[in-house]
Amino acid sequence: MAARRSLPKKKSRPASSRRRLKPATESRGLNREDITLLLTHQPLQPLLGRIGEAGGVVLGSYRDPFGGRELVLAALPFRSVQPTPFQRDLSPTHTKRLAQSIEQAGSFLDPLIVVPGEDGVFWTPNGRHRLAAAKILGLKYITALICTDAELAYRILVLNTEKAHNLKDRSLEVIRMARDLARRQPTAKESSFASQFESAELLTLGIVYQKAPRFAGGAYSAFLKKVDRFSTRTLPASLRDREGYAARLLAIDALVVKLVAAMQKQGFKSPYLRNYIVARINPVRFARIKPGDTAPALPIGQALTRMTAAARAFKVDSKMGSDLSWFALGSASTE
Repeated sequence: MAARRSLPKKKSRPASSRRRLKPATESRGLNREDITLLLTHQPLQPLLGRIGEAGGVVLGSYRDPFGGRELVLAALPFRSVQPTPFQRDLSPTHTKRLAQSIEQAGSFLDPLIVVPGEDGVFWTPNGRHRLAAAKILGLKYITALICTDAELAYRILVLNTEKAHNLKDRSLEVIRMARDLARRQPTAKESSFASQFESAELLTLGIVYQKAPRFAGGAYSAFLKKVDRFSTRTLPASLRDREGYAARLLAIDALVVKLVAAMQKQGFKSPYLRNYIVARINPVRFARIKPGDTAPALPIGQALTRMTAAARAFKVDSKMGSDLSWFALGSASTE
């Protein structure tokens, strides 16, 4: 009788080793007298003029107490503000609920973060749903914190840490940013935007999601994290490479879909079939990547080649039941 396999036990960490919120040993930021910023400050004049031309009302100005950015608080005409063209797609349900909440509260208390955009309008990198809610409510003006640094528009993921994006939203925003930056700065290297893009695999997945909105990106995320890295090529060149990677990944998934159907035909019923197959054909499944490692476990081109070969060679076996059960238990324990 075959030995029964047991799930690996999770190592318990002592309470003292758990992460704690520790206050900084030294205070940071500006002093009281440095935060004050008069509206007569010369570098602000072009921005103040633009606000006036848009029909806005300047309410005040100050320096951000943390980083010292020069900020202007203003009420802008609703028509003068637009979301950046690379934000996540609008959720009608969330917008409706937000509008209802604002209506019930009787106040619009959360200003938009805004930067100067194109064609005389202002862009908000993190306020698309509030802007849409304002439209539903019929607001004439909307309050905004305006920053003179237009590059803040490309810090979407950083600005939205409190409202977590799912994998699809993050990927689509990143690829939209990349395409826009490739148009604006065609000689810039992809790797120079690592902090804006957050993670290299989001670029590849973003292209895939644009081609196949219902793609199961979560099944391939662990694989891509180990093989996808930021390129030192220019953005336009790198995006062309990634178009090829995305096409190959979709071809692999087409093979996986057929394998899932074959397993279902043999009586296998599990929500983890796709994940199970992807894990089995993953050429770097057991590769260890330490935090901070810049080298991939395997170059992405080679990894996709091996994964394709493994998918084509994959044989559905009726004896996979116990292996699948083991996989499902392990997957459930990590959720």
